[in-house]
Amino acid sequence: MFNYSIKDTCLENKTILVTGAGAGIGRAAAITYAKLGATVILLGKTVSKLESVYDEIVALGGAEPAIIPLDLKGATKQNYVDMSATIAGQFGKLDGVLLNASILGELTPFTQMHEQVFNDVMKVNVTAQYLLAQTLIPTLLLAPNASLVFTSSGVGHKGRAFWGQYSISKFATEGMMQVIADEYENTNLRSNAINPGATRTSMRATAFPAEDKNTIAEPEDIMPLYVYLMSDDSLQVNGQTLNAQ
Repeated sequence: MFNYSIKDTCLENKTILVTGAGAGIGRAAAITYAKLGATVILLGKTVSKLESVYDEIVALGGAEPAIIPLDLKGATKQNYVDMSATIAGQFGKLDGVLLNASILGELTPFTQMHEQVFNDVMKVNVTAQYLLAQTLIPTLLLAPNASLVFTSSGVGHKGRAFWGQYSISKFATEGMMQVIADEYENTNLRSNAINPGATRTSMRATAFPAEDKNTIAEPEDIMPLYVYLMSDDSLQVNGQTLNAQ
């Protein structure tokens, strides 16, 4: 695992938005950030899952989270513009954004990829990430030090047979992160990406149904890198794709 010693108050007074916060890695990250002192904004498409994370954070004594129900596949640019304005008005700034939400699409030969599935994966994994980043960057720039974290994959820097839509979307994600990192290199905003590696999530189970889930990491196991990139210890890290495992 990524080697980082987490300090109990390293995210105090930070406001961090997490997409896909209702389950898996997003859920683990949101709860971890709250435990370390952050106020967390939970974004996801399933209200009941977001409410469950909300309740857990409150029960742990964390700052009261905010909930933003939003389906990235159906959202419009205006939804993102309005969301960013609301966050800026309510919180005054954003210290961090974890763009975690993605969909897998289908594992299929390239010539058999369905156009609609391809379009859906691009909408969620690329277009939504671009619109989120574009509309949230002005609010991130209001923070003393801000961190924008994308989610990549091993197939995001080396293509893999049958992983067409997902792999292509993650190549695009890494490119987007690098463009933003270069544009804002001399500002208070840094941009990086995480490759979580094999992690026990529903997406992983769909991709590898026969895999023994006991042989792979839990989302909580890979949190050191997720905390590091949101903490001030990573102020000099920009334009990198880092491996959580």
